[in-house]
Amino acid sequence: MNPWYETGLRFGCTQCGKCCTGPPGVVQVSKEEAEKIAAYLQIPLKDFLEKYTRSIGKKLSLTEKPKNHAKNYDCIFLKGKQCQIYPVRPKQCRTFPFWKQNLSSKAAWEETKKICEGIDHPNGPLISLSQIENLKNER
Repeated sequence: MNPWYETGLRFGCTQCGKCCTGPPGVVQVSKEEAEKIAAYLQIPLKDFLEKYTRSIGKKLSLTEKPKNHAKNYDCIFLKGKQCQIYPVRPKQCRTFPFWKQNLSSKAAWEETKKICEGIDHPNGPLISLSQIENLKNER
């Protein structure tokens, strides 16, 4: 049986920053991603890890801005509505909104659409089934 999105989905990131705000969350960062971000920021990896990450179990996560600094624990790299590390953002960010839980049903996709204005955006490109599957499985 083919998935409900077999004809593809329209999506275009508007860089509104809404997916980077909200209650504290976990944005996992691999060692390779940490190295790329540190290089992009032109700082030593050690400094990046100390300043911008935290350990959650055995995994590494980006930190959030403290609640008193931002209204809702925004991502540490969100400035205004722009991601300051967009070209090297973690896989978790690159693959949003094509996560398994968001694609589990049309209703789940519609729920995600409430926080992501790029979903079904009229100027967004049509993302094919194969592209969606690749993004979904990359995470």
